[in-house]
Amino acid sequence: MVNTQKTDSLQRKMGYQFKDVALLNNALTHSSYANEKHWSYKRNNERIEFLGDAVLELISTEYLYTSHPNMTEGELTRFRASLVCEMSLASSARELELGDCLFLGKGEYQTGGDKRDSILSDAFEAVIGAIYLDGGLEPAKRFVHQYVLSDIEQKQLFHDSKTILQEMVQSNFHEGTKICYPLIKESGPDHNKTFFVICQVNGVEYGSGSGRTKKAAEQKAAYETIIKLRQEKN
Repeated sequence: MVNTQKTDSLQRKMGYQFKDVALLNNALTHSSYANEKHWSYKRNNERIEFLGDAVLELISTEYLYTSHPNMTEGELTRFRASLVCEMSLASSARELELGDCLFLGKGEYQTGGDKRDSILSDAFEAVIGAIYLDGGLEPAKRFVHQYVLSDIEQKQLFHDSKTILQEMVQSNFHEGTKICYPLIKESGPDHNKTFFVICQVNGVEYGSGSGRTKKAAEQKAAYETIIKLRQEKN
């Protein structure tokens, strides 16, 4: 199972060397792979992802509490949500090329699981949990600060791109400009659908997106539209 070359490369990118590499492999093992191998539940990354999620919440909460002393509880909660949303964590996972290191079942791999936001974000949280178990809070904190709590303005876009796009359009287009998100395709079984949408501004297509929910697909399409509108403006 272990691809030493890939895990060594990943550790160099992460800036952390595991004492127990088995923890890292656990974090990279999707349930589809473990099921295919008839392994016990403990050998997939769901439990360690549960731990990583809690560690990430603690570190990001402490950071925001300290760096934004005048924010209310509600503001802090919304800010944290923008930093640790699925799209943001998946983006951080792509920065590490985490998808190339995942152990996925054949079916999951063939359907693009190594590129899917939900799988990448879960694996990223699992890696945080693995670092915490291997080295404690401090190396986990360094990792989160480097890959999550950086480029905050960009990460906030991931959380609520639709609202940000609406504000952009209101400021830069004439009154009455309409934004819509037509659903162009669905794929997969009912329990595991993928939705594909486009984002149109006054009938002109600017962005597209896909996701496990229509809302997630719309957020991605809105994000892509924001990037293109900013490029046009510049």
